Amino acid sequence: MNRAELAGFLRSRRARVQPSDVGLEAGPRRRTPGLRREEVARLASMSVDYYSRLEQARGPRPSRQMLDAVAAALRLSPDERAYLFSLTGEVAGPPVSPPQEVRPGILHLLERLGDTPAMVVDAKYDVLAWNQGAAALLTDFSGERNLIWRFFTDPRARERHDEEGAWRFAAESVADLRAAAARYPDDPGIKDLVARLAAASEEFVRLWAGHDVTVRRSARKRLRHPRSGWLELDCETLHVPEGDQWVVFYTPVSHAVAVPAAAGAAADGQA
Repeated sequence: MNRAELAGFLRSRRARVQPSDVGLEAGPRRRTPGLRREEVARLASMSVDYYSRLEQARGPRPSRQMLDAVAAALRLSPDERAYLFSLTGEVAGPPVSPPQEVRPGILHLLERLGDTPAMVVDAKYDVLAWNQGAAALLTDFSGERNLIWRFFTDPRARERHDEEGAWRFAAESVADLRAAAARYPDDPGIKDLVARLAAASEEFVRLWAGHDVTVRRSARKRLRHPRSGWLELDCETLHVPEGDQWVVFYTPVSHAVAVPAAAGAAADGQA
């Protein structure tokens, strides 16, 4: 275990994170750049003394659970997280939970796509970001953001698909969620989502019991828009591996009606 390098790395990462990044108030008397040690300790659910000793190069070897907690508190990137583990002689496994941060370049891409509906979805089908085109075609996602939950619990979401498309989304999304549950076996969000879906939908229970596994793919969809009627769309999905996220965007096939403009009223829809 390289205690000196670990201490320097933790101090440098702590100085980089601003209180607002983690939902904390900076306060008028803050002199420390970034977070205070006690703030990191609180975010990581460990004692201040334990974390302080790590930064002072005199702490014990942290457990994998401690390393994951520190990585989350300091908002480390996947590469930084792997480096943190290597400093203690550990090999980093997958993150406990799917990352929630969307890279600035991806957010810029959504803006540049303009009226082309596009959104960013994480491994458990939470919509993390979307543009005006997606709001016009689907919904503004100001309320429920999980696409699987919406589909299995809101009849209006299912009605947006034709019969074949609804069947395909149900089967493929459940199989994809099972794959995500295997990648993140300790994620409380995925466990809670599966439990809530099992309590709310017999169809979900039946599909989940099938143990099918797949990952999200590009596909052609027919979606019903409240104003424009049925739209035939190509749904392209681009994987962002370092965040285990998907950029999903919709384009009309050559003979289809154009996608509704972003200025129109948002539909209450489903991907």
